Formats: sequence, C-alpha cells, structure tokens
Amino acid sequence: MKLLKTLAPVAALVVLPSLGLAQDEGPVAGVNASTDSVFIFNSLLFLIGGFLVFWMAAGFAMLEAGLVRSKNVTMQLTKNIALFSLAAIAYYLIGYNLMYPLGTWSIDGILSGVWGPGVLEAVGVSAADADDYGYASTGSDFFFQLMFCATTASIVSGTLAERIKLWPFLFFVIILTAIIYPLQASWKWGGGFLDAMGFLDFAGSTVVHSVGGWAALAGALILGPRIGKYSKEGRTIPIPGSNLSLATLGTFILWLGWFGFNGGSQLAMGTVGDVADVSRIFANTNTAAAGGAIAALILTQLLYKKPDLTMVLNGALAGLVSITAEPLTPTLGSATLIGAVGGVIVVFAVPFLDKLKIDDVVGAIPVHLFAGIWGTLAVVLTNGDASIGTQLYSILVVGIFTFVVSGVVWFILKATVGIRVGEEEEITGLDMAELGMEAYPEFSKG
Repeated sequence: MKLLKTLAPVAALVVLPSLGLAQDEGPVAGVNASTDSVFIFNSLLFLIGGFLVFWMAAGFAMLEAGLVRSKNVTMQLTKNIALFSLAAIAYYLIGYNLMYPLGTWSIDGILSGVWGPGVLEAVGVSAADADDYGYASTGSDFFFQLMFCATTASIVSGTLAERIKLWPFLFFVIILTAIIYPLQASWKWGGGFLDAMGFLDFAGSTVVHSVGGWAALAGALILGPRIGKYSKEGRTIPIPGSNLSLATLGTFILWLGWFGFNGGSQLAMGTVGDVADVSRIFANTNTAAAGGAIAALILTQLLYKKPDLTMVLNGALAGLVSITAEPLTPTLGSATLIGAVGGVIVVFAVPFLDKLKIDDVVGAIPVHLFAGIWGTLAVVLTNGDASIGTQLYSILVVGIFTFVVSGVVWFILKATVGIRVGEEEEITGLDMAELGMEAYPEFSKG
C-alpha cells in the first residue's frame, strides 16, 4: 500500500500528458488532443490566471496602505475591498455584455450589447451543457476578464488617496467598471475597430493599465494636491508613507499576480505549443520586473546618492506594465531591457509630475500610464506584426476617450456631491473623518 501511494504521483505525471495536451505537436505522432482535454485545460488556465489576478487586489491594498500616512490607511483598505466588490457586480450587470458582442443595441465594431447580464453555461457535465465546448467555459472566461476590469479601478485608488471622499470615488468606480473600461476594451478584445486595424496589446498595457492611469490623471487634476504637498515657493514637500514593509509586500504580491495577468492572457493551454508559450511569458514577465527594479535602484543611487526603496518598488511594477503589451515575443534579454526602460521612466516621471503640481500619492500615473504607453510602443521592437502608426493611434484613441469621459464624470461629481473632504477632515485624516476608526489606534497619527 505504501508503495502504491509513493508511485501514484509519478503515475499521474506519466498519464496526464497522454490525455492529449497537444494537437499537431502531440506526444505521439498522429494523435490529437480530445476536445474534452482542450476544454478542461483552457478553462483551467482562465481559472488559475483569474485567481492570481484576484490576488493583485491584495497587492494594491497593501501597497497603498504602506504608501499613505497612518491616518488614512483604513480608508485605503476600505476603498480597495469596496471597489473590487462593486466592480464584480457592475461588470456582471453591464460590463461583460458591453465588452463582448453578446447582446442587442449594438454598433458593429464600436458598441456591443449595452444591457443584459452575461449568462453562464448550464450546470452539467456533458458536452451539451457546455457553453463553448470547443474552447473553454464561459464561467472561466467571465471570471478571468472580471479581474482585469477590477484591476483598472485599483489603479485609480492610490493616486487620489488622502483627500477624496469615499462615496463619490465608489460611484466613479461603478462608471469606470460598468462602462468606460468595458467599452474601450471591446474595441480591442471584443473584436472591435482597433483590433481590426491590427492593434496589438497582449495583456493590456493600454487596455488596462493606461486606462487606469488616464482615469487617475483626470481625477488628480480636478481633485487637486494634498494640503502641504507643495509650498508657496513651488517646492515639493515629501510626505513619507506609513509602512514600507506593507508597500514591499504589496509589490511582491502584485509581481506574483502578474504571472496570471500575462500568462493567462495566452487564452489557451490545450496544446504543447500553448503551454510552452505560457512558460516563456512567465519568464519574460519576471525578468522585466527585475529589470525595472534594478534600473530604478541604480538610477536613484546615481541621482540622489542613495537608493530610494519606493522608486525601486515602482520600478519593478513599471517593468511589469511595460512587458504586458507583448510578453511572448521578446527574448529574455529584450524583456529585461523593456522592463528597465519602464524603471527609468518612473524615476524621471515622479518628479516631473511634482513640477506640474499633480499629486499622485503612490506613483500610479508614472507606473501605469507612462510605462503603459512605453510598453505598447515597445511591441514593435519584438513583434514583426506590429505597426508603430497603429500602436500610436490606438494609444491616442483609448487615452482621449478615457481621459475625457473620466474628466466629465469627475466634474459632475465635484459640482453635485463634491469629491474632496474638508480641510479639517484632511488634516485629521480620512480614517476618523470618514470612517470613525483607525488602522493603528495605539499609535499617534502620522
């Protein structure tokens, strides 16, 4: 019996490949993968990738909690769990159907069905019950795509920290996840006009990350900087975060989640070729993050005579954003350099925004918007199918649409319910002013 238990895992490893991971490249010449196996493995990729991207929500929460002052930590944690939950519902009710051509009231290539919650496949175990038996389950696809939608909202949260009201922010999240994100995503991933033009954005440097960055930029311009961030003489006053340990943990969680973000975007795991591609994507994603971190580490040492941990953390994230538009075709060396450029962008973009008096608390605009634009353009360096003109055009279309619509929503919220807390509340801290509880009640306010 003990011998059987010992040999069981080995037997499983031997048997699993024989289920037919490959079609044209099968382990046995002339043997194709069964449709069951393709369906199972494709759905499994979506589910595993999806829960890895879900874990990024924890990464954003920890990163933001560490980079804001202690008097605002509870607010950031509240915003992050609330925005994810609202995104899940808004994307179910409107977003998923808007992103893909599933419903009525549509304009071909421009606007998919406006209303009608996406219906998952019937419960059952037979091929007849499966929604797309030749590919993957609708439930797994919905779950995976939802995580990308929620990520976009998480990007906005950190930029506007420490001075925005909770409920107007959450209302904006509903509009972003139900309409803004799904509509522009349909232009690429829903088979819309950008996709027809040949726009390439593998996992969303533009479709996800720059969209979050544009929405955050519009909000930051309308909201204004924190009290005391910029002096009357125009100097930038550093406002240190409360817990760099949490910020570092958040970065590592995001780094881990990115393997699902980029790897899952292969969208298939039913053949040997697909699995080989996923492994290449993992390796390129990892080395791009490393390149971004090391570039920021060295550059801050040269510029400031001391390494800056917050820059190194954001450098790693910028490297991840940079490789997201095309994580498959680069070599490891190219991926490292693409990520390194993202790290350099962050080091120069953060003080550039400060010169413009645009207060981005966590550096989300340099990481997700600036590095997202760079990553989308960098596709042409390694993918021969990419056109620099198409890439630029798509960046502009998505950017203008997101920035303008987000700006309109922020203006309406500001004119109606107001989006900024009062001066006294901001000085006291949003934890007590908006929520009545502190994250660190035993310590004095930061």
